[in-house]
Amino acid sequence: MSGYLRADERRAATVESLLALAAEQNPSDITTTAIARRMGLTQGALFKHFPSREAIVEAVMASVAERLMARLEAAAEGRPPLQALEAMFLAHAGFVADHPGVPRLLFGELQRAEPTAPKRIAQTLLAGYAHLLVRVIERGRGADGIDPAVAAEDAAALFIGTLQGLVMQSLLAGSPEAIRERAPAAFALYRRALEVRP
Repeated sequence: MSGYLRADERRAATVESLLALAAEQNPSDITTTAIARRMGLTQGALFKHFPSREAIVEAVMASVAERLMARLEAAAEGRPPLQALEAMFLAHAGFVADHPGVPRLLFGELQRAEPTAPKRIAQTLLAGYAHLLVRVIERGRGADGIDPAVAAEDAAALFIGTLQGLVMQSLLAGSPEAIRERAPAAFALYRRALEVRP
């Protein structure tokens, strides 16, 4: 990877290198030296693009937020609400299975007591995600089989919480692919909580 790359390509490669390392080890233990080594660069070459490790983590979080939200919006596009929710659930599970370093990095940032730029990005991502879910759920109340009595904010929190539980279980099991396998059954249970009762 040490060949000539444009600045934006080098930044993108740095993001991917940190995510790959986060899938293999504790994200808080990853140094700029390790990132540079993974990329076949010197630490000085890495610092031409990022002034600090936190700046790299910030870039990773921004990239993850953008990619995940794009995947979720694409999954929901043009589908009836319950189908949109299922597509979003499976898309998120697939994203985690494809990028196992993401939840490890995200959970690590959210556990930090002090306010940081990466933590703010993670909080903004979760807020945007919840807002998207609320819109889809509200659109489906009554018309698409979602019980009109369902509180959209609570249903959005349950959706995200269910996925977070699956993520934690897959991390504990050391099997990122497990979330993709378990997601359909978990969504089926979630869907039953939303549906209008006959």
